[in-house]
Amino acid sequence: MNDGELTGRVRTHIADVSDPECGLHADVVAPFSNLRRAALDDGFDLMPVSSFRAFSHQLAIWNGKFSGERPMYDAAGRRIDVGELASADRIEAILSWSALPGASRHHWGTDVDLVDRRATAPGYKIRLTPDEFAAGGPYAALTEWLDANAARFGFFRPYCGVRSGVASEPWHFSFAPVAEFARVKLTPGVLRAAIVEAPLLGKDEVIARLDALHARYVAAIDWP
Repeated sequence: MNDGELTGRVRTHIADVSDPECGLHADVVAPFSNLRRAALDDGFDLMPVSSFRAFSHQLAIWNGKFSGERPMYDAAGRRIDVGELASADRIEAILSWSALPGASRHHWGTDVDLVDRRATAPGYKIRLTPDEFAAGGPYAALTEWLDANAARFGFFRPYCGVRSGVASEPWHFSFAPVAEFARVKLTPGVLRAAIVEAPLLGKDEVIARLDALHARYVAAIDWP
């Protein structure tokens, strides 16, 4: 991947999949299809709620959360009043759940947020919160199946709340053979070049702390 592909500013590495509708790195289409076929055989209909995400999309998420237009929550699921937070604290709160524009693993087309379409009741609003994937949640059975089977197809959870500063995301799966290559190539310098001209809220604070933020929220993952 080149720098534009790593940071989501171009999508030349992405293949559009029609069923289920999603955008994946060209080298991830077949492995994901194999994972999905195996899940179907066992009664699960894997549906990506999110796959490839462009820089502009991630920027909208970031600015919406930084400004308070999009809701933000703490680890216990309580809504955060961003108006009470200093700039540095807003950045940390956002990064617990959402990546910096240019630093999202979704830019690579290697990562997907997965739910079970068969377990999603009509009209149910998917929130992607840990309780949905825990015992008693609609996707608890899917969690157990993925725990047992995802690695066979090259997929793993990069965020388990252990090494990375990102909170545990049991829905988030990454195709290791391509994603690890991208993670190593996405250096602080590449990320800085992507965001320096972007209309990023809190940019001065982000740039000043970029090396530390990169180390905690980009380089550090929960590798199997």
